Amino acid sequence: MQEKVSLQAQDTFTDVIILAGGIGERLWPASKPDSPKQFMSLPDGVSFIQSSIIRSLALRPSGKIIIITKRDLLEKTADSVQGLYGRISQEEENKLKQDLIVVTEPFQRHTSAPLVLASRMLELKDGKSHTLLGLASDHVISPAEAFVSDCRKAAQAVRNGFFVCFAIPPNSPDTGYGYIKAGEKLSSDGTVARIESFKEKPDLETAKSYLASGSYAWNSGMFAFTSAFFLSEIKKLAPDIYNAFDGLALPDKEEEFTGGIRYVSEWKSMDESYGKVPSIAVDKSVAERTDRAAAVKATFRWDDVGSWDALGKYFEKNGDSTVEVSSKNNFVYSDIPVALCGVDDLTVVIKNGMALVMKKGSSGLMRDVVKAVKELARI
Repeated sequence: MQEKVSLQAQDTFTDVIILAGGIGERLWPASKPDSPKQFMSLPDGVSFIQSSIIRSLALRPSGKIIIITKRDLLEKTADSVQGLYGRISQEEENKLKQDLIVVTEPFQRHTSAPLVLASRMLELKDGKSHTLLGLASDHVISPAEAFVSDCRKAAQAVRNGFFVCFAIPPNSPDTGYGYIKAGEKLSSDGTVARIESFKEKPDLETAKSYLASGSYAWNSGMFAFTSAFFLSEIKKLAPDIYNAFDGLALPDKEEEFTGGIRYVSEWKSMDESYGKVPSIAVDKSVAERTDRAAAVKATFRWDDVGSWDALGKYFEKNGDSTVEVSSKNNFVYSDIPVALCGVDDLTVVIKNGMALVMKKGSSGLMRDVVKAVKELARI
């Protein structure tokens, strides 16, 4: 269940950037381009993106919380923010009204571009470097206290001039994640270390060897850095990205939705920059190339919930609209009543007028499924 996070943490980062432009194809048909994974919820009814906002508030950033998403997701994102009112404290609600802003990309350009955009925007506002945390909008992280504690360590490493990743101790030989190998220790307790190397998503045998060695961790896809250091590294390591934002100016116009949620409504120089910037993940542009990469060994539990098998683990039982006769160990995620008869170990998803029936453990086939469905739609 989603925790009710209290604001007891000291400031760690000046600003938090939440990247919310993904599609989430592996959770089709519940996740689709106009309503992707970050808007889905666990049994507590709190969506993934709302959980990310709550985590941001727990860090007590002194500056902004910036959500960067797709233009056609602006209203759903604003509704998600407003949906937190009443679930969070009045102090937290006031923070969102004062310091949260939604920025919409004209089109997706992976993760380097939005992080450069946010870094430049913040520096343009006050001429200062900012201490930033970049979060995904669709992860499950708990407990909040451990997350805040690890972020304190990350912030300290950032202030010491490092680009920081969060290393997740692996509990299985997963082939769906990139891996980090830690090197020289940077903290007395050994939880912060330089990154010796990054490894691409491995095959199963390689993943098993990583797990057995005890020297590797999953790369969580969350990053911490100062805007000044990040932009200097982008300029040096990926000049095409840096140069695309060379002419960036502050937004032309900001407006408010009902509930005091602010968003950038016009930003011509951003549109021009996105027309020139290459689409490159920040892992490739900076993390894997800088000689100042460090990792904090996470003490929090982390899951990117990247499959139906992973999501199903968070649901102890199916809803009241599911009937099972001579059936067991099935997971049903549906808009309508579902009856199962004489079947075991199935995942059944009926959302958005589409249905998926899958044997548990077959989540690795989802990309093929989505590709086939797209081709079918074109017939």
